[in-house]
Amino acid sequence: MITVIIERHIAPDMASTYESFAQQIIQATVAARGFISGESLRGLDDPNARYIVVKMNNKADWQYWLGSKERQELVSLVSPLLTTPEKITLLTH
Repeated sequence: MITVIIERHIAPDMASTYESFAQQIIQATVAARGFISGESLRGLDDPNARYIVVKMNNKADWQYWLGSKERQELVSLVSPLLTTPEKITLLTH
């Protein structure tokens, strides 16, 4: 099992638009091969910071989802709302 942390920083005043698109991405991720669990968090000190924590069976399943056309199309909706590109960190025990 691996843990994936996706860090995003949204532009000011774009929170509601971001949340709408992010919900679509989360729903699609739940149906992805190897998905175990996930949660979405907001920065405590930075209200425009978003962290998505996803647990997947393995790195291959994550890479499959990461490169999928479905994810790329959904992330293309969110990308214009970000002040920096999303940062993805893979972790394991």
